[in-house]
Amino acid sequence: MFKYILRRLLQAIPLLFFISLVLFLLMQATGDPISAMGERNPMSEQAKAELSRALGLDQPAIVQYVYWLIGNDWVIVNERGEYGKRKGVLRGDFGISFMTRRPALTTVVERLPNTLLLMGTAQVVIVVVSLVVGIVGAVRQYSALDNLLTGLAFVMYSVPVFLMAYLLMYVFAYAFRQWGLPYLPTGGMFDPRVGQTFEQVARHMVLPVLTISLISIAGYSRFIRSAMLEVIHSDYIRTARSKGIHERRVLFVHGFRNAALPFVTLIGLDLPFLLAGAVVTESIFSWPGMGRLYIDHLQRSDFPVLMCILMMISLAVVIFQILTDIVYSLLDPRIRFD
Repeated sequence: MFKYILRRLLQAIPLLFFISLVLFLLMQATGDPISAMGERNPMSEQAKAELSRALGLDQPAIVQYVYWLIGNDWVIVNERGEYGKRKGVLRGDFGISFMTRRPALTTVVERLPNTLLLMGTAQVVIVVVSLVVGIVGAVRQYSALDNLLTGLAFVMYSVPVFLMAYLLMYVFAYAFRQWGLPYLPTGGMFDPRVGQTFEQVARHMVLPVLTISLISIAGYSRFIRSAMLEVIHSDYIRTARSKGIHERRVLFVHGFRNAALPFVTLIGLDLPFLLAGAVVTESIFSWPGMGRLYIDHLQRSDFPVLMCILMMISLAVVIFQILTDIVYSLLDPRIRFD
């Protein structure tokens, strides 16, 4: 197993370099950061040219990529406009944000806990509820409960994210307030007048977590139901039942363990994107996470921050794929990677 993990990590190095090159070249086509920086304080053409040289943006794209990797001398390095040497990504320096003039990595890391809190909570809700709904639907196939759950799943899966968010806001914030019931907040992470308490953060999380969870639960539960139906009609399940093994043990030990393999793949593909956050949801609910950060800086063509976010996601994808393979071997002893 150790050799397999080491080999996968070594294979990931050239892959990450290739991904970074493609992303960097695509970033060049997203907009002009110099023009975006001059929106509030218009600059002359000469000032734009000097700023472009100071930031190293006057060089060809491939040269900028090399500087981004290994660093370069005498570029603007802080919010005071001071010049100095940039270390480069290979030494942990993703550059300085064009918008805030602060280190891009610091800007991203500050938002990371907020996104992990929101998306981690949503992922736990999604997995737990999806397992319950999917297994119940498979065990009670074609029953009234199964038909009800199936209908609700199709409806929720068909609703766009922004529409789901506005529906929840209308019911639990506006309508509840009109009816004199306790209502939920619709924006931010906490009320500034109260402060960042556990209760405040929990109340502000309810609507965004529901928005993310309801749509994903609809898709996950259908996937689990299909996998469980395929497994529980297998010969080894019938053999286990004929031996008099308790039905709960048949379902969860013999059945779900085999049905969970494709579900693990699905989760393994989704988990890395927790770092990106739910872009639409975070924007609608003004949640200060990485999804909203990405949108804000994309509008201003802030390449250092955008590349930092995208490379963190790329690295997370590689790591979680390796972890997914390890979980495979734990769930199914027949799988060996040596």
